[in-house]
Amino acid sequence: MMKSAITLILIVFYGTQCLSFPRYSFNKNRVNYVPIDQSPRMDIPLVYNRKVQKWIKFKTTRGKRGFQIWLERSHRYLPRMKSILREYNLPEDLAYISLIESGLSAHAVSTAQAVGYWQFISATGQRYGLKKTWWLDERRDFYKSTKAAANYLRDLYKIFGSWYLTAAAYNMGETRLKRLIRKYGTTNFWSLAKQPDFPKETRAYIPKLIATILIAKNPKLYGFTNIEPMEPYAYEPYFAPGGTDLHGLASYIGFTAEHLRRLNPGLVKGFIPKIEKGYWIRIPKGHLNNVSRYIKTQI
Repeated sequence: MMKSAITLILIVFYGTQCLSFPRYSFNKNRVNYVPIDQSPRMDIPLVYNRKVQKWIKFKTTRGKRGFQIWLERSHRYLPRMKSILREYNLPEDLAYISLIESGLSAHAVSTAQAVGYWQFISATGQRYGLKKTWWLDERRDFYKSTKAAANYLRDLYKIFGSWYLTAAAYNMGETRLKRLIRKYGTTNFWSLAKQPDFPKETRAYIPKLIATILIAKNPKLYGFTNIEPMEPYAYEPYFAPGGTDLHGLASYIGFTAEHLRRLNPGLVKGFIPKIEKGYWIRIPKGHLNNVSRYIKTQI
């Protein structure tokens, strides 16, 4: 009961700051924070109810170990994700969608064949500029998939005018959500979620997102006292010509092949085909000269 009361106080105190802002109008001078934070500030509306409480309980009991891994991983990815969302004038808290979608894993694949950090299906990914070929899948690329997700989320908000419905449409698809809104004559997520033909997964999606945001911004309050943050990758871009093999390159510059593949998960075969002119890859920071020397040995 104590945790519930404290959480409710936090929502009343912080959450009211963001309950009535105009579309795409956010305070650009607000104080930014790292993903695991002791000064929570929410920039999408938060509701605390039994459904949210249920997910908080799960993530702090049976699901605690898995959620702790997500929290530790968030230090590696969420600051950059939030930065990209700010560039699109979107709420930073939308970055937590990636946690509940994939656990921030480039290799996550759903039963519907949605792939990557933001779980794009092939058609939606291609609609938002993510290339997919036999050797390349940009849905696994952190930067490009986040830009695509920002574009998609912005488009969804233009349609629905609600962050809850935006997130719901991201999960279930905008066409199906439009049909349910017309059928039941309401744009209230909680009312729609009560309907028998509303997707079960999406019914849980918003409570799960709210629970994730609340815990991630104040983990100690919920018993996550031994977080070991993962360091962000240090890298720089390099235009590698066709024929570049990550295994050979890694060996030459003194890194493991796995490290280069983690930097470039979109290269699903681990190389750029010779028939391609080239492709921008990520290389360990400070190794530009070594990489250039390696490339010259391959010409």
